[in-house]
Amino acid sequence: MIRLSRMADYAVVIMSRLAMDGTDAPVPQSALQLSDATGLSQPTVSKILKHLVKAGIATSARGSQGGHLLARLPTAITVADIIEAVDGPIALTDCSDHHSTSCDIEKLCPTSKGWKKLNHAVKQALATVTLADMMMEPWEQFPLPASRTTALSVA
Repeated sequence: MIRLSRMADYAVVIMSRLAMDGTDAPVPQSALQLSDATGLSQPTVSKILKHLVKAGIATSARGSQGGHLLARLPTAITVADIIEAVDGPIALTDCSDHHSTSCDIEKLCPTSKGWKKLNHAVKQALATVTLADMMMEPWEQFPLPASRTTALSVA
């Protein structure tokens, strides 16, 4: 099973919460506020926020009016951006990560090229889904055909 890390999953939740304000002048949210809103522990939220700020997809300001905000619009932040901020480069296997040297048999492995191709496809897919896409209601993402919406509104 290929699975996202828990921290990456939580990071998407936290970023979605930061994006929910949706006003022209968003209000910064503290780690405590985000913890309360998401049900995640404050230490976990704080740790994730540090990664998001370091990656440049969230901002942080200190002081009484401080807190965290998105660094870009939700339409300009991809799921790949969020995952990489928390987990580092997206790699299905050690040999999929171009920076990794941990595989002793990579030069002899007949599947290395295939894994790299799969890794690229997964990374590209994650890069096409934005934070805004993640927040849409299912019926907004996949609208019903006109015949179905008409039938629903008549009933």
